[in-house]
Amino acid sequence: MVQFDIKDMEETSQGFLSEGDNAPEFTFEDNNFKEAKLSNYKNRSNIIVYFYPRDFTPGCSTEAAEFTEDYQEFANLGIEIMGISSDTKNSHTKFKERFHIPYILVSDPENIISKQYGIFGKKTFMGKEYFGVARSTFLIDKKGKIIKIFHKVKPSGHSKEVKEFFNAWMSSNKSNIK
Repeated sequence: MVQFDIKDMEETSQGFLSEGDNAPEFTFEDNNFKEAKLSNYKNRSNIIVYFYPRDFTPGCSTEAAEFTEDYQEFANLGIEIMGISSDTKNSHTKFKERFHIPYILVSDPENIISKQYGIFGKKTFMGKEYFGVARSTFLIDKKGKIIKIFHKVKPSGHSKEVKEFFNAWMSSNKSNIK
């Protein structure tokens, strides 16, 4: 079991984000290999930004497969998905091919984005300490505000959990529907 010490997050990340905060801006390469920014989606799409530790690990593969399975349902609701890890672009390409992932995977090898979002820090696994990403998901509305944060995500069933939240949120916020 991986343990994650919140105190150590403060030492390595830029601080914690809260629901209602503006989502920190970041630049990434889109599926067409063009530079894009999170703000490009402002006023266009609600966004799921999920952080995961590593391509091809069991939990990350499960999470990616479930988001892939539900991708069309999210797209029909006007919701974009972005997965972020410290893996290389080459690793992401192979991961996308193997699991037929249709959404954007962002390479964050220096953990700049994960630090901006406050989810990079000291972890413990089988008695060994190391630095890494805490599996977390941020739901961002069309205005660029964080509407929901999921910490300590369990990969299995998480896509469904996110879908249920968005359905309830969109029902109560009719102006945010595409």
